[in-house]
Amino acid sequence: MGEAEINAFNKTIIIHSHIITYGNVANEQLTESIRDEIETMWNEPQGFINIKRDSFLVRFHITSELKPFIDIDEIVMNTDACNNYFRIEEYASGNISFVDGPGSNTGYFMLENLYKGSTTAAHEYGHTLGLEHPFDLDIRGKGVPAIMYPRGTLVDAQYQYDPSKPAGVKGGTMHPMYRKVFKEDIAALRLERLRFKNDKAVVGDFTNVYHQQHGRPNPNNMTADAL
Repeated sequence: MGEAEINAFNKTIIIHSHIITYGNVANEQLTESIRDEIETMWNEPQGFINIKRDSFLVRFHITSELKPFIDIDEIVMNTDACNNYFRIEEYASGNISFVDGPGSNTGYFMLENLYKGSTTAAHEYGHTLGLEHPFDLDIRGKGVPAIMYPRGTLVDAQYQYDPSKPAGVKGGTMHPMYRKVFKEDIAALRLERLRFKNDKAVVGDFTNVYHQQHGRPNPNNMTADAL
């Protein structure tokens, strides 16, 4: 989620987003890494959109803050469109990072997904702005995967976890580190549809969900069928 600010004189639209992290493994270095990945990747394509007869450069200004002891009410009562709240833990149900739907400002990140260059934060940020996964998840022959393709996408061999593996088997799907943000991703935000008031507009929506820490399954409580 973010707040879009239009500057008619400079012909720019700046999307301001503030990343706030909490959780047992959230720290300053990781929070800055998330901020940097989002800002760097989404600014890289130098995307433009057309509003009426003018062309506007879209820029992303991302700030961040660690709040390990954040109060639940700060999240659930939030009215600032810039704020995005992500819990970070070693374990996540489903073994994957997620946000609370396309166009949201809250989510839950798994530490293992956040290594430098993983593109996970940039991918989930795209969801917060309203983007969904593409429908066709077999893009073999189409080159570098765009940022919104999820894990499991079929790609050309050089973009797989293991280029030597057949497509679709373990190791034979997209390694997320190869994803990139393209001009088409900027265009997909459909910023030209925003209704600016005093040169500002909201991108995304308020989910304001405080996430409790996910508990790991207790193998002692699992049935034989579950095992």
